[in-house]
Amino acid sequence: MSDYLHIADFLEPVDLNLTIRDEMFQDGQIGNYIDVYGDRFPDLSNADIVFLGCAERRGAGPGGKTPAPDKIREQFYGLYFWHPSVRMADIGNIRTGAGLSDTYAALKTVIREITALGKTVVTLGGSHDLTLAQYYAFADDHKIIEAVCVDALIDLDINSPKKSEHFLMEMLTGEPNYIRHYHHLGFQSYYVHPRMLETLDKLRFDCFRVGKIREDMEEIEPAIRHSHLFSFDLSAIANAFAPSNTLSPNGFTGDEACSLLRYAGLNPSLHSIGIYGYEPEKDKDNLTAKQVAQMIWYFLDGRNRGMREASIKEKDAFNEYHTIFAEVATTFLQSKRTGRWWMQLPDEQFIPCSYNDYILASANEVPERWLRAQERSA
Repeated sequence: MSDYLHIADFLEPVDLNLTIRDEMFQDGQIGNYIDVYGDRFPDLSNADIVFLGCAERRGAGPGGKTPAPDKIREQFYGLYFWHPSVRMADIGNIRTGAGLSDTYAALKTVIREITALGKTVVTLGGSHDLTLAQYYAFADDHKIIEAVCVDALIDLDINSPKKSEHFLMEMLTGEPNYIRHYHHLGFQSYYVHPRMLETLDKLRFDCFRVGKIREDMEEIEPAIRHSHLFSFDLSAIANAFAPSNTLSPNGFTGDEACSLLRYAGLNPSLHSIGIYGYEPEKDKDNLTAKQVAQMIWYFLDGRNRGMREASIKEKDAFNEYHTIFAEVATTFLQSKRTGRWWMQLPDEQFIPCSYNDYILASANEVPERWLRAQERSA
């Protein structure tokens, strides 16, 4: 416990009576494997994934604390554990501060300390503006990062009084800035002003409409592969699959949301994940909580598989393909372990790509992913 006193002061233990409802978990369920902060603080030295709740939702308007983190835990702990190589701990909930900025500071501090130990933190929120605390956990250490947000909206509305609807302005344009690249996934065009997309394009950031992603889910995996921060707003999921989301009847299906989290799990560089926007009072039969729990399960599935991926420097672990497009010679690598692809830029750096990028290059067409990377490096 003494090694973690500096963060335990910001945390409240998990309410085990609430979480397990005085029932014993069955053999093989996650509740029997995860080390939970109840009577004692977990020994994080053995953990790969650390779960953290944050009940703060004042950034989305009046309403105070939300029971969302514990509601998600109830469903998650009851799932069966298929990935014993992934070790987990749950360090409870952030103590809600006197003001919103106090909660940000506490969450940022805890995430920063846990990621410094080489762990991946999964934050269960809370409103989407808590993503700022994820960001500042890196920025305070002057770490340049790549970030991914999954959201039906693009939260750049500077005219809104709600922090949750304009926090991206601070995150993406604040000075000094530590965002090397930003991907926004799953926006719904009818909710987004065209000038927002123009602004992000001028910054060389990439935005993907929900319909475009759904055409071929595997094409979006490279966008997630090198990210350090991943933030998911449940508004991106259609109401039929997440009843607490009352923003839109459209969006990702439950399966597609799980696929995105699995892609996130495949990424060994990803150390901070947040899942936000769950409102238990709007849920039906706990279906949204179950959806989030299953998304987390797929994240563990991805992490379990990603542990087997080779370093890009291990040439024997990759198939190597050489091609020329638009008079540019380049090399593509395909992992023999996971089947994923990388392509080489003129500066000899390899970036994540897809099989389709290789096919385009082989047909003497310039892959858009390659072109966008060149624009950002110019």
